[in-house]
Amino acid sequence: MSLLQEYMTPCQMVEERRIPDGEGGWTTSWADGAAFRAAVVCNRSSQTRAAEKQGVSSVYIVTCAPGARLAYHDVFRRLSDGKTFRVTSDGNDVQTPERATFQFSQVTAEAWELPL
Repeated sequence: MSLLQEYMTPCQMVEERRIPDGEGGWTTSWADGAAFRAAVVCNRSSQTRAAEKQGVSSVYIVTCAPGARLAYHDVFRRLSDGKTFRVTSDGNDVQTPERATFQFSQVTAEAWELPL
């Protein structure tokens, strides 16, 4: 087991569900989805710190197994502290080649609050 795999913690997808409200509209709710493991690290690069000063929310780098395949605007929760994140990039963009001995996929994410 690699150090990165040891650093990964349990996470859970949070899926948006749209349900008819009976009056011609929709009600949006959020439900727990698939479980996966990921290493979620706050990006503290100088570019990110400059963007945060201009109003961009905190940026995180999320590393997970390629099978977790996170996509743009997916929402997930880190189970250790309940913090919710929304993915801001596509998991297909950064992943190891198939022949690599350690497979992973990376996305960027922002801290996010579920809308009520």
